[in-house]
Amino acid sequence: MPSLPVLVLLVFLVVVVIQLFFYLFFFARLAFYKRSSLKKAQANYPISIIVCAFNEEANLTKNLPNLLEQDYILNGRRNFEVVVVNDNSEDGTFFIINQLKEKYPHLRIVNLTQDAKLIPGKKFALSMGIKSARYDHMLLTDADCVPRTNQWLREMTSQFDWQKQIVLGYGPYMKQKGWLNKKIRFETLHSAIQYLSFALAKMPYMGVGRNLAYHRELFNRNKGFSSHHHIVSGDDDLFINQVATSQNVAVVIEPNTFMYSKAKQTEDDWKYQKKRHLSTGKYYRSKHKFLLGLYAFSHFATWLLFAVCCFFPAIIIYAASAFVLRWLVQWYIFQRVCGRLREGDLINYIWLFDIWLLWYNFKSLPAIFFKQKLHWK
Repeated sequence: MPSLPVLVLLVFLVVVVIQLFFYLFFFARLAFYKRSSLKKAQANYPISIIVCAFNEEANLTKNLPNLLEQDYILNGRRNFEVVVVNDNSEDGTFFIINQLKEKYPHLRIVNLTQDAKLIPGKKFALSMGIKSARYDHMLLTDADCVPRTNQWLREMTSQFDWQKQIVLGYGPYMKQKGWLNKKIRFETLHSAIQYLSFALAKMPYMGVGRNLAYHRELFNRNKGFSSHHHIVSGDDDLFINQVATSQNVAVVIEPNTFMYSKAKQTEDDWKYQKKRHLSTGKYYRSKHKFLLGLYAFSHFATWLLFAVCCFFPAIIIYAASAFVLRWLVQWYIFQRVCGRLREGDLINYIWLFDIWLLWYNFKSLPAIFFKQKLHWK
């Protein structure tokens, strides 16, 4: 029977190995993802860009022209349309999009004048946008998002082929001053590292609606959002969790494909946003919940057991060596990913964020396990 210090050390080493497994088997795939593996971006497929809007007058005025002026030309003609679903807006959204329609004939407008009371969130609006779209290949984003360049549409949709029916992109937040902005951007980066790496490992489990493309046939074959239409969120992650396979998902992380949006300006607004997103995790497939839970638990256990090991002088050197090894691997992987995703300023805070994640994950438990009163509008 091993002594207590040895037993604690052994358990600690096990959780460190689990952490290293996630970093080296999953996250390293994103860190070392080769640009040369991407196909040449061409305007081969006619595309429908779909945007759902509720009281988005200001954002549409500023951002919609960036979508309408994408460089996606085939044989001298624009090979795409932008479908804006005006979901019962009470501001000047109706007038703004109709003004833009005069300048951009490839803008299509869907006006909803009645709420779908049994379908919360934007799922009904998005379903109507998909139904109204002219083209079968669809690229989704939000009214408050702006593409990094006019090559966004071309490079995102270049990954479609007979097998790849889903394309996952990255939707970062704009850099601003302050700790809150860094927290939001790091949490977004951390989530992206997970879902993009899992997809590269042939285990896709979610996408982000700010930058997501899929084929209408996939949507229709799975009856749209019918299996989770009663849940406020999930129009992106739950749908992808339902329909994604090891073969039908492509990942794009070229800077030209980044879709930026402005981060929340107050802690309360951000917390509410995260509650809405986290509330869908309980509906993921069992294997995804197990792996994501194992990653979060091993992260917490690494810090807890290292603290316990510090009370036993005989094992401190071994525990510290394992802890430093885990940190070096973590830093190296994050450093590479931050470079790829243009988030280089965050790497200087990796230790601080790693500790902060302990508190963040603990605070997120109620949103994951208990029902919340949430809404989109």
